Amino acid sequence: MADQKKLSLIAFSGDFDRLTAVFTLATGAAALGYEVNIFFTFWGLDAIKQKKGRSFVGNSFLTKIFGFLMGGLSSTPTSRFNFFGFGPKIFRFLMKKNNVATLEELVEAATALGVNLYACEMAMHVLGLKQSDFIHEVKDTLGVASFLEISDGGRTMFI
Repeated sequence: MADQKKLSLIAFSGDFDRLTAVFTLATGAAALGYEVNIFFTFWGLDAIKQKKGRSFVGNSFLTKIFGFLMGGLSSTPTSRFNFFGFGPKIFRFLMKKNNVATLEELVEAATALGVNLYACEMAMHVLGLKQSDFIHEVKDTLGVASFLEISDGGRTMFI
């Protein structure tokens, strides 16, 4: 019997278009039977926060400011042509108009398909975040070594 195919993604960016790419790859691979693991670090953690908009999350003044500035899934900017925050709104409109899953729908699909979501322990410490700040579908908080063990034997992509 052949080994199960595995795809591991490192979500470093909190940009709308990059997160859309992460979740498009993840859902596509999961639909084809791949084991899929996503490791969210630094700005990528925005995708898995419980609070979808701007909020003061963190354990100190500076981390609360970072938490507010980073926002959440509904506040993610685009990497180019953000147009003072209108870029993601334009993309969401175009996605719906063309019957393409939105970022929020892709996140829901990923969790429904059993994609494994992991939060980076080191980035959480730096940003003053805790496990309870994230959606309940986050499987665990991991360090890099643990994520590399989980990723072993498959393909890994950094987005």
